[in-house]
Amino acid sequence: MRTAPTILHLDMDAFFASAEQASKPSLRGKAVVVGGLGPRGVVATASYEARVFGVHSAMPMAQARRLAPNAAYLVPRFTLYREVSEQVMGLLRALSPLVEPLSLDEAFVDLEAGEAAWDEASARLAGAKLRADIRAVTGLTGSVGLAASKMLAKIASEQAKPDGLVVIEPGTERALLGPMSVRTLPGVGPATGDHLRRAGITTVDEIAEAGEDELVRLVGKAHGHALYAMALAHDERPVVAERETKSVSVEDTYDVDIHDRMRVGLEVQRLADRCVRRLRDAGLSGRTIVLKVRRYDFSTLTRSETLRGPTDDPGVVREAAARLLEAVDTTGGVRLLGVGVSGLADYTQEDLFAQAQAQAQAEAEAAAGESAVLEHPDEEGAEEVAAEQAPPAERRWPAGHDVRHAEYGHGWVQGSGLGRVTVRFETPYSEPGRVRTFRTDDVALELAEPLPLVRGTVCERRGG
Repeated sequence: MRTAPTILHLDMDAFFASAEQASKPSLRGKAVVVGGLGPRGVVATASYEARVFGVHSAMPMAQARRLAPNAAYLVPRFTLYREVSEQVMGLLRALSPLVEPLSLDEAFVDLEAGEAAWDEASARLAGAKLRADIRAVTGLTGSVGLAASKMLAKIASEQAKPDGLVVIEPGTERALLGPMSVRTLPGVGPATGDHLRRAGITTVDEIAEAGEDELVRLVGKAHGHALYAMALAHDERPVVAERETKSVSVEDTYDVDIHDRMRVGLEVQRLADRCVRRLRDAGLSGRTIVLKVRRYDFSTLTRSETLRGPTDDPGVVREAAARLLEAVDTTGGVRLLGVGVSGLADYTQEDLFAQAQAQAQAEAEAAAGESAVLEHPDEEGAEEVAAEQAPPAERRWPAGHDVRHAEYGHGWVQGSGLGRVTVRFETPYSEPGRVRTFRTDDVALELAEPLPLVRGTVCERRGG
C-alpha cells in the first residue's frame, strides 16, 4: 500500500445543476432540478438549494415537484455537460497519464505516476491548484479527496463536498473508517446493508470485528473477502487509464406508451442510426446487434443477432434491428426501446460502397424534405434532445435549452405549452434577463448551441 496520499478523486459538485446555474444568471442561488420532465421522469441532479427540500438524484420527478414546487425544472443539455467535462478531464490529464474517468463529472488520478505529488504536502498543493484551475476554466466547483487508495480518496471527496479538499493521511484510515456506516464501503448497497444489519453489523468497525470467516458465511466468499479487506482499509486497486469498451448502445424511454407498430419500427431505426454514430465516433465496429424492448407491464425483452463480421454500416444495423423487432410482440404498448452493438473491434477498413449508399440515401431524403423524428430524453442517461429538420409547427422547446431570437438574441426556454413558448433572454456573462413569450412557430426564434460558461474557453469555433 502507498505511504503517501497520492491518489486523487475529483467529484464535480451537483454537476448538471451547477452548470445550469452558471449558464443562467437568474437561477444562481436558487433551487434547480435537472432530469426527465415527463410523467416517468427521474431526477438526474439537484442543486444544493434543492437538496434542502429533500430532492436528490434518482428520485421520481413527480415526488421532487411535490417537495420543491418552486424549483426550476430543466431538461439535461448533454452537449454542454460533455464540453465542460472534456475541459476538466484535460486538466486532470495534465497532472498525470493515469486518469480513470468514472462519469462526466468524476474521476480518479494517480498523481505519483505523473510526478505531480510524492508526499502529503505536494499532494495537497496539487489538489488545491486543480480546484482553482477548474474554477478558472469552467466557472464551476469540484471537491477533491486525496488518500493512499481509491476507496479512501472517494470517501475523502465525499467529506469535502461541496467545494472542498480533504486529505486522509496514511496511518489514520482505520480510525476514520471505524465509526462509518457499512454503506460507506464500495459494493455495499441497500440489500447487502440490510443483510448485515440483520446480523448486527452496522459500522465498518463491526465488519472488522466480525472476522473474515463470518463475512464469507453471511455474504459469500468473494464479497466476504473483499468486505473484510476494505474494513481494514486495504484497497490495492490501481488507477486504470483506459477501460475496455464492451458495447455501445442507446435507448429512449417514452412518456406515453407507443402502441402503433409502425411508430415502434421508426423509433428502432432512429436508435440504430444514433448507435452507429457513437460507434463511428469511437472508431469501433461490432458483430452483435442487440434490441431491447420494455413493454407496458415493465417486462423487458432482449434479442440479439450476431453477424459474420464486424460492421459500422448504418444500413446493416438498421436491418438487423428490424429483424429482431419482428420477433417481439408489442401489442400492449412499449415504454422503452434500445439498440446496441457488442462484440466490438477496432475500425480497420472502410466499407466505401456502404458509405456511398448511405450518403446517397441521406441526400435523397434531404431533397425530398423528409424530417427527422424528434428525440425524447432517456430518463436513465439520455445523450441528446434535439429537433433536427422539424418543420416550425412541430418544433419542441425543452425547458432549459438554448434559443436565439433574431431581435432579442440568446436566451433559454423557461416553459412551453398551448402554442406558446416563454424565453428568458440572458447569457452566462449578463445580468438576469427579461422574460418574453412567443408563438411556438415564430420564425424569428430557433434552437441554439449552448454558450461557454466562461467567456472564450470552449466555443471559439462558434464565434463566441
